Amino acid sequence: MTETARRAPTPSSPRQRSWPDWVGQATAGWAAVYGTFGLVAIASGAPVLSASLAPGLFVADWAVVAVAVLAATAATATFLPWGRRVPRTGLLSVLWGLVVVCGLGAFGLLMQVVTLLVAHDVDSWLGTAHQALAATGAVLLAGTARGYRHRTRGTCPRCGTTHGPSSARVRREPTAAPRGVRLAAYIGSAAFLPYIAMKTVWAWGGTFAGVTGADMIPSAERQGGGGTWTVLESWGLDPTALLAALGVFLLHGLVHPWGQVFPRWAPLLTGRPVPRWLPLTPALLGAATLAPYGVLGLGYLTLNALGLVTIRQGDFQSTEDVLLVAWCGMVAFCGYGLALAVAARSYFVRTRPRCVVAVS
Repeated sequence: MTETARRAPTPSSPRQRSWPDWVGQATAGWAAVYGTFGLVAIASGAPVLSASLAPGLFVADWAVVAVAVLAATAATATFLPWGRRVPRTGLLSVLWGLVVVCGLGAFGLLMQVVTLLVAHDVDSWLGTAHQALAATGAVLLAGTARGYRHRTRGTCPRCGTTHGPSSARVRREPTAAPRGVRLAAYIGSAAFLPYIAMKTVWAWGGTFAGVTGADMIPSAERQGGGGTWTVLESWGLDPTALLAALGVFLLHGLVHPWGQVFPRWAPLLTGRPVPRWLPLTPALLGAATLAPYGVLGLGYLTLNALGLVTIRQGDFQSTEDVLLVAWCGMVAFCGYGLALAVAARSYFVRTRPRCVVAVS
């Protein structure tokens, strides 16, 4: 593998030099904000979790406060002296467990972002704020866990190895993902084709599964469709199909070398390295949302095929029609979501910098 070495830029502040220390403090601050958010919601009678999990049962909203208290305790244990008495394995287990819990709390954030972009509104601003806070907490908690693990093992948080204090950063040349990862990307892209075709047929006014594009307009309006959504539909473009195409572009950028540098044809950006967080942020958000949604959806459709559950007919003329649409959607979400998770991990590993002994 060809690599180019460059000396890491001198950090401009102590916080940049010791991110494993300050990320724990940032997580504790987030926990205070998250807990306050939960208490204010409970005091005002505004449902956060109970609106979707247990309508009318505000006790469920106390889970936000409980998670905040546990996160604050675990985060402070990583940088305060009393935390040294806490077993390392137990503290890491708590931190990673909270990452999972906050990830579940952030589920649906991608849908809210899409709705905001195309319809200029969201289902619930309070719920969206909770999802955004939960997503922020998942990132901070993961950073706290990684920083604590590296600090207690004596390894470098940047490259994960052990080396002396004098080092230079090695940036790898753009490389393609392994063949298996690229194959997963191709399969994930192919899984989206029926979904894109279905949405495009409706946008052009055609008929799919016994429903015309005109029949889908009232359903879109009930779900908050408007603004940009209406404009694109009038041009024969379905917003979700366009987002699916952008998602496929992101997926292939994660597994091919051109995704690690800005396109040479872009104005003022000729082959500059892409910041790692730029493609990883939407990739992780999309994988964390679409993969579980698609897997659970396919499981439900499988149970329906076995006659164990029933599916509502909705606006469709028959059960077979709604099942056809559901299979197109769930196969797309599951295949693409899993492929995106695999590609994101490969991209993270391939673009991770290495540290070597600096040579004067």
